[in-house]
This record gives sequence, C-alpha cells and structure tokens, in this order.
Amino acid sequence: MAQEGTLSIKGIFEEAGNQVLFMFRFFRNIFRFNFEWNELIRQCYMIGYKSFPLVAITGFIVGFVMTLQAEPTMKEFGAESYIPRMVAVSLIREICPVIIALICAGKMASGIGAELGSMKVTEQVEAMEVSGANPIQYLVVTRILACIFMVPLLTILAEGLGMAGSYSAVNISGHVSPTLFFNKAFSSVAFGDLLPSFIKTVFFGYAIGFVGCYKGYNSDRGTESVGVAANSAVVNASLWIIVIDGIAVQITNALGY
Repeated sequence: MAQEGTLSIKGIFEEAGNQVLFMFRFFRNIFRFNFEWNELIRQCYMIGYKSFPLVAITGFIVGFVMTLQAEPTMKEFGAESYIPRMVAVSLIREICPVIIALICAGKMASGIGAELGSMKVTEQVEAMEVSGANPIQYLVVTRILACIFMVPLLTILAEGLGMAGSYSAVNISGHVSPTLFFNKAFSSVAFGDLLPSFIKTVFFGYAIGFVGCYKGYNSDRGTESVGVAANSAVVNASLWIIVIDGIAVQITNALGY
C-alpha cells in the first residue's frame, strides 16, 4: 500500500513537471520566426466561429431563464425595476464567463485533444519532425492562441445575447421599451466589472487550449488513447476553470472591484 502511494505521488510530480516543460516550449515557440499566421487564422475560425451557435444559444437561454426565476422574488419586494441591473452585473461578472468557458472546455478542449491524439497515434507528429517542420509551433501554439483570442470574444457575445434573452423574458408579462431596459441594465455596470471579467476569460482560454494540446500531444499509442485524451482534456480544463475563477474572485475582492 505504501509503495502504491509513493508511486502515485511520484506520478503526480512527473505529470506536473511535464506540463511545466510543455508550457515553456509553448512560450518559447510563440516568438520564433516564420510564425504560422495562416494556421492561426484557420484555428480561430474553427474554434471560434464554429462554436458561436452553441455559445449564442447558451447565452440567450441563461439570460432568459435567470430573469424568469428572479422576477417573482423581485416582485414580492417591489424591486422589479432592479431586474435589468441585477441580470447585467451577474452575467458580466460571473455567470457568462464561467458557463461559456465550461461550454468551450467541452467543445474546444475535447476537439483539440482528440485531433492531436489521433495525429500522435498515426505518427503524423513524428512525420512533421522528420520533415523539418515545427509541430509545437504549428499544432500547439496556434491552437492555444486561438483559444486565448476566441474565448473572451465568445464570452462578450454571450453576455450581449444574455441581455437580449433577459429583455425577452421581461416582456413576456409586460412591456418595457428597449431603451429603458438597457439604460437601467448598464447604469450599474462599471469598468471594475468589465476588466476582471475580461482578464479571467483570457486565462480560461489559455487553460482550455493548453490542457487540450497537452493531453492530445502526449497521448499514448493506440486508438483508445484518443478517447482518453479527449475525456481527460475536458475534465482537467473544467477543473482549471473553476480553480482560476476562485483565484480571480479572491484577487478582485482584495483589490476592491
């Protein structure tokens, strides 16, 4: 039993060390010459544009459902006029960044892990190395940067659609003009709400891209490893999103945001 525990701890430290080395290889290859701009643009399209329908539906429904659930309680206290403000601050500060990041982790991290895992199994990565190409720059750097760029953008779009869903929910039982609704919604949103939210989505994007690339690029031989890499990428990326969000909340509270 003690031996198993020792091996387990040793494996954890080895995994952590491998991830640190993989991270150094990523940062080192960002500034190499002959950067793969075309591949970066293609990955932004595949990762960002292809994820937009799912993110759009999720953002709209989150704002819609949140308003419907809050409305009865707010009516009891005569605070219906505060619904737009409450929804706007909640969506921007916490709900949309975390939910959209988890949605992206399920779609992006699994896709990257499966794609790179299948390339590893079929020895395409080794073929790139033999031909003189740089697989880290072409396969890893472009995908991680695409996630860093696209996750914040998708979150902003989801927040806007979430407010549209909230406006639709408010008008189910009454009539509120768009000008009045959005003026009230954004009257309580300050720069201190937007900046921390945006910054942590950048780290969410990095975590999603890094975990997906690491799990796929370092997958074992055999077809089973592709599914293992995809599943492990989703689980680990989701866990890191929760951890990063907890750290971000502590930092913003300490800074007074």
